[in-house]
Amino acid sequence: MTSTTDHLRAAAAGSFWPRLAAMALPLLLIAPAFWNGYPLLQWDTGGYLARWYEGYLVPSRSTVFGIYLHYGESSGFWINLAVQSLATLWLVQLTLRVLGLMQTFRFVAISLLLILSTALPWLASMLLTDIFAGLGVLSLFLLVVGGQRTSALEKNSLFVFTAFAAATHSATLGVLLGLCVAGWMARPLLGRRLPIAGLAQASLTIVAGGLMLMSANHALSGKWTWTPGGYGVAFGRMMQDGIVARYLGDHCPREAFKLCPYRNELPASADQFLWGKSMFNTLGRFEGMNDEMGYIVVHSLADYPAWQAGAALRAMGQQLLHVATGEGTNGWIPHTYGIIERYIPAQVAPMRAARQQHWAVNFDDINWLHVPVALASMLALVAFLALALRNRRLDDLTLLAATVVLALLGNAFICGVISGPHDRYGARMAWVATFVVLMALARRLSSDETADEIQPRRDRKSSTPAL
Repeated sequence: MTSTTDHLRAAAAGSFWPRLAAMALPLLLIAPAFWNGYPLLQWDTGGYLARWYEGYLVPSRSTVFGIYLHYGESSGFWINLAVQSLATLWLVQLTLRVLGLMQTFRFVAISLLLILSTALPWLASMLLTDIFAGLGVLSLFLLVVGGQRTSALEKNSLFVFTAFAAATHSATLGVLLGLCVAGWMARPLLGRRLPIAGLAQASLTIVAGGLMLMSANHALSGKWTWTPGGYGVAFGRMMQDGIVARYLGDHCPREAFKLCPYRNELPASADQFLWGKSMFNTLGRFEGMNDEMGYIVVHSLADYPAWQAGAALRAMGQQLLHVATGEGTNGWIPHTYGIIERYIPAQVAPMRAARQQHWAVNFDDINWLHVPVALASMLALVAFLALALRNRRLDDLTLLAATVVLALLGNAFICGVISGPHDRYGARMAWVATFVVLMALARRLSSDETADEIQPRRDRKSSTPAL
């Protein structure tokens, strides 16, 4: 009796600390915001915040995400961070459970490693769409393969979450759409590994996300239209590669483009052209230049196909290597500060008191760890997938690895080719690769432990003399 009691007490004590750590994870996941004293802001945050107030559409600024931020204003946006933190942990534990790897200690250990070694806590602590890019990939995957391993409530929650993630950013929607297309193409080869019902539900989230975005655009601007800006961003990338200058040089003698007088003065980067003090402002920004930029983008594709293809491949390759944490999250974000001062004056005092606004946020030391971890994780993920395919092991973890590899490539193509390589586009997706690699390591360790337990039993059995 005493032995049994002692065993129960030891078991209870052994489960106490993992459970306590699991309860602390939501706070640890947004620890950067607590340290900062305010949710982290980014250069683009102001454009999303302003959508509720300004009543018109701005290129690449989702009204769905703007509405999401607006409903968190009364809490100083802490409710938004709570949603981001809890959604992240929900998807991490659900992924582990669906793949048969869920244990409290393992969940805590993987979550802590992600918090300590990846961009995840910084993404969760920031008022930006980036956190939903990686989470959208996980939720889409779980919709497809979850089947009988998820409840009706979980399926409905995954559907709504994936649709919302798709509506927060066109690049995220593009990546999720590409994954759905890849899933349907692979279905004849993989059969029941990719259930038709799951693929159908995942595909419908893209439709729902598009409808969500257009409905929000109509509610705020009165227009049933898509968020503008695709041509302008692509134009900036082509200008950065020298294609626009070549096109203007070839065509300005015959065609009167607004940019012809400036063809020898174009900025060196897309960011300087679109967001700095350039002729883009003089010529009316997107409203005044959208038609001309769209014309040049389309016709330069026809005029220089080989150049465009080479530039696109280079941009995609460079984007895969751009994974540093914190781009656009330093102290110099005057547009976002101005939007808060203009439309949310109650938030000015706490916003101004935060460390970020005093230039106390520096990612140089953080990226000494984050960049190697991200690059090593992506390389290890590819190696794991290649080994699994060579051994013809097509379990759910292999499918998840393939999904994340495709998501990384799709994200690099869409963002690198259209917008040009940026660290924030890579960092928002790379942590998912680390998550999958950690799951693969956890499964390997679990298999080794099981083998170690079984082998002594076999040895004892083989050494027992026959009667």
